[in-house]
Amino acid sequence: MSDFANSLSVSSSGLKAQANRLRHVSENISNADTPGYRRKSVPFEAVRDIDTNVEQVRVGRVILDRSDLQQIYDPTHPMADDSGHYDGSNVDLMIEIADAREAQRSYEANLKMFDQTRNMSSALMDLLRN
Repeated sequence: MSDFANSLSVSSSGLKAQANRLRHVSENISNADTPGYRRKSVPFEAVRDIDTNVEQVRVGRVILDRSDLQQIYDPTHPMADDSGHYDGSNVDLMIEIADAREAQRSYEANLKMFDQTRNMSSALMDLLRN
């Protein structure tokens, strides 16, 4: 496989990984007020493709944050216990916004690498034709 194809496969694996990360960040943000919801995160793993001998990025198994859930006092809530508290979520919106920005920038960097490789390949084909 050519260096161009290897470069495209590496950047496309990065695009897929960051898209998956953004999906989990958006789930966390949308469930920030859901009682009992635990924050999800995904680790990245480097995987060597046997056919091309090129390392690519792969998303690992989803990890649930095991930190304590926020205790919310609201005696009128249907899930409240005898003391008037219920378990909220452990999602911190500031962390989620920072993760979303980091994933977005990484996605854009992979996309730019993909475009550069495609443009270089196209320019090489034009040179070979002339």
